[in-house]
Amino acid sequence: MPEPLRVPVADSHTHLDMQSGTVRDALAKAAAVGVTTVVQVGCDIAGSRWAAETAAAHESVWATVALHPNEAPRIVLGDPDGWSRQGAREPGGEAALDAALDEIDALAGLPQVRGVGETGLDHFRTGPEGMAAQERSFRRHIDMAKRHGKALVIHDREAHADVLRVLDEEGAPSTVVFHCFSGDAEMAKICAGQGYLMSFAGNVTFKNAQPLRDALAVAPLDLLLVETDAPFLTPAPYRGRPNAPYLIPLTLRAMAEVKGVAEDALAEAVAANTARAFGY
Repeated sequence: MPEPLRVPVADSHTHLDMQSGTVRDALAKAAAVGVTTVVQVGCDIAGSRWAAETAAAHESVWATVALHPNEAPRIVLGDPDGWSRQGAREPGGEAALDAALDEIDALAGLPQVRGVGETGLDHFRTGPEGMAAQERSFRRHIDMAKRHGKALVIHDREAHADVLRVLDEEGAPSTVVFHCFSGDAEMAKICAGQGYLMSFAGNVTFKNAQPLRDALAVAPLDLLLVETDAPFLTPAPYRGRPNAPYLIPLTLRAMAEVKGVAEDALAEAVAANTARAFGY
């Protein structure tokens, strides 16, 4: 277990449904090191339902709901290889995507659901044939976030320019969070200029992540969040084991070193920023 934080913080983006063990045990382990709140993120219909149910059952959990950018093309075009957790699927077309989005919209209205996401664009895993479905889904999620007054949580993988373009075309909600921020310093300056929050994950500790550290260095303190994206992106020196909320202190301390600020000061900032972003 990492040394506990002196100032409690939140894991702004985690996937408890993809982690081993019980939710109760994960929350207890996290709380023992000062991670007293977690935001459970939905990526598909089943995961979004689970997120809402889990947030309703646990005082320290809030939920976000969405169709992941890579989920939308699978609904429209099918998933013959069964890459996603649903297994192999037949093409459903735009009608199936609209029906799925309607269900996300209904979940987004629940009081324990404090964000719409993770949504956005992914040019790494989805090819050109799936881009139209991704963008259609992203635009619908932006609309949901604005209508429900919830944070928009963005997945942006190798799609910076297009994500910023769609946000500009649709008009961004009042709260936008770039989860697992992956841009460079120039991207961070653009996001800061728009007031978009930037959430940093364990990959900021990786040896090859200097552009990410450069982005963190210029990101304003009042726009920073910390996350695990667990079970993915386990921070150094614990790479090789599954990530989980209890490892947040490692990432936060690495961030404080990059920012040149005291650990407690950064913890106070990200705790306040997360509470403000998700309205708790």
